[in-house]
Amino acid sequence: MTSRPHQLDQWLAQEKAVRERVDQGPGPGVTRMDQVAGMSGLELMQAILNGEVPYAPMAQTLDFILVEVAPGRAVFQGTPGPQLFNPLGTVHGGWFATLLDSALGCAVHTMLPQGRAYTTAELGVNMVKALTPRVPRVRAEGKVIHCGRQLATAEARLVGPDGTLYAHATTTCLVFDLPAS
Repeated sequence: MTSRPHQLDQWLAQEKAVRERVDQGPGPGVTRMDQVAGMSGLELMQAILNGEVPYAPMAQTLDFILVEVAPGRAVFQGTPGPQLFNPLGTVHGGWFATLLDSALGCAVHTMLPQGRAYTTAELGVNMVKALTPRVPRVRAEGKVIHCGRQLATAEARLVGPDGTLYAHATTTCLVFDLPAS
């Protein structure tokens, strides 16, 4: 792949803007049902991105952040640092899977009307290239393939700013009604 330094600059600028917004909000935590009542999945994802409701504490722990949402699409950006190493000195596959699962699930969530939720039923991850901290950032971009009343499917790719593919994944999610409050 050819180097795309401007791509990395754009990614870093977008990440900085998102972090500034979410840092002014409630920070990491779990949203309460009263905070999400009446919101569609897309509205909830936009509220997280805008710092209006908490974002997942796991994202802070594993150094990744939601950077974009649209109907049927979610993008997370992560920093592959040495704290994520496996014993061989590359980024642990669980981190790949976590970023991809987040992008897949949140992409599905953007398609759900208010009162509906999802859970991952199946996750398939294919790692195609080792990831080291020499790569300053990666993005997991999830896209919905199908979203029905009971099942949804999505696909995602984990790429570097130069376009290098590190992994790809698919999911099947169960879609269900939230319990009445």
